[in-house]
Amino acid sequence: MVSRAAGPDFGGIRAEFELPVRFPESVLDEAARAVAAGPLGDRVDATDLPLVTVDPPGAKDLDQAMLVTRSGDEFVVHYAIADLGAFVPPGGALDREVRRRGQTLYLPDGNVPLHPTVLSEGAASLLPDQVRPAALWTLRCSADGELTSAHVRRALVRSRERLDYETVRAMVDGGTVHPSLAALPALGRLRREHAVARGAVELALPDQEVEPDGRGGWRLTLRPRSEVDAWNAEVSLLTGMAAASMMLSAGVGVLRTLPAAQDGAVRWLRRSAHSLGIEWPRSVDVAELLSGLDPSRPEALALFMDATRLLRGAAYTAFDGAEPELSTHAGLAAEYAHVTAPLRRLVDRYGTEVCLALCADEPVPAWVREALPELPGVMAASDALAGRVERACLDQVEAWVLAERVGQEFDAVVLRAEGASAEVFVPDPPVIAKCANEDPVGDLPDDLPEGGTVRVRLVRADAKARKVTFERVKEASFRE
Repeated sequence: MVSRAAGPDFGGIRAEFELPVRFPESVLDEAARAVAAGPLGDRVDATDLPLVTVDPPGAKDLDQAMLVTRSGDEFVVHYAIADLGAFVPPGGALDREVRRRGQTLYLPDGNVPLHPTVLSEGAASLLPDQVRPAALWTLRCSADGELTSAHVRRALVRSRERLDYETVRAMVDGGTVHPSLAALPALGRLRREHAVARGAVELALPDQEVEPDGRGGWRLTLRPRSEVDAWNAEVSLLTGMAAASMMLSAGVGVLRTLPAAQDGAVRWLRRSAHSLGIEWPRSVDVAELLSGLDPSRPEALALFMDATRLLRGAAYTAFDGAEPELSTHAGLAAEYAHVTAPLRRLVDRYGTEVCLALCADEPVPAWVREALPELPGVMAASDALAGRVERACLDQVEAWVLAERVGQEFDAVVLRAEGASAEVFVPDPPVIAKCANEDPVGDLPDDLPEGGTVRVRLVRADAKARKVTFERVKEASFRE
């Protein structure tokens, strides 16, 4: 693996994408004044709720804290969301800067935060044992997991403990659950069942991640999606659906939308499943099929990659007065709004302010309504930038990790094939890259078998260009 001396940081990517290095002094001064003044607005004292956070290890920008209980025949979710409206004066230097940035960008050697860290990792973050301002959602679900009521209000909260996904998963595997999450497994499973019944498309693709290798460089890891990840996500989705319902009822807000996949895309996916040897009865829809696949199987991994074609065209839809042309997110098979990650995503602050006003039976603030038309464009641009930066970082580390292994052979799974070229996944190290079907002697098939396992040779690992390329080789070449 590459040492830090050979290319340890991602400065080239930061320069290429012109990522901001620091906040302007006027922004930092305004943030410091906001922290010194304390949170704005009247708030209920909810510090008695034993909330906990569940985030990746080491995270400091903690957007959410939860308490999930069962009371009689219903589930009760208390979900506290960091309240940036308590610290960001509308129209000020800080407000203008975060509207320019759009969202936090995550790079392996450090983030480019949406807000100054005095807020995102300090006064606004739901850190343990600290009293913090929050938008506190109370969500009630019936015994079968259906949402029956939702309400949000401004509150003061205090998280009791910072947990991470691995810790919670170990608890569950060991037969215990943190008291504040006692009902999360039951509710999470019910919500997953509802998602499949609605037709939500869930792709159980593992996350390709970058982490320090302990020797001054970087390594690639693969983190499978666990049940705990899914349950945690279901609480966030439940909140976003409740928020969307409020906005649509009031005729004002901003939604996360996705158009339905064209019939041709589903037919194409059926052909792909057939070619992969995956049985797909006509009576089974896409959501049910995907939910029943084993993500550790190569053919399932390939079909999940193919199914990403069904999820193209996501956008933000703002509306005020007129009914939006598109109000649903086809991937979730539901109406949905982003309101649960305001430390990291600009649009969530505005969605939260809309819901707070509606629940308090107050007018939506004028500064929120004035900003709504601009939000879709701002978020589309920042989403695109975030995607390019993430892909560039992964490409960079793939090239670093493989730089000394050109000429070596690996086993690979064909994820997506197009004639004599393909996108392949090499499990060790976990790399996704292009592969050509080079066959100078003419004894290999013309195409690469999607979902199949093939032997490939690394022919390029260019750290400067951030390019990795493989070619298919005869399996006999590594058995002889």
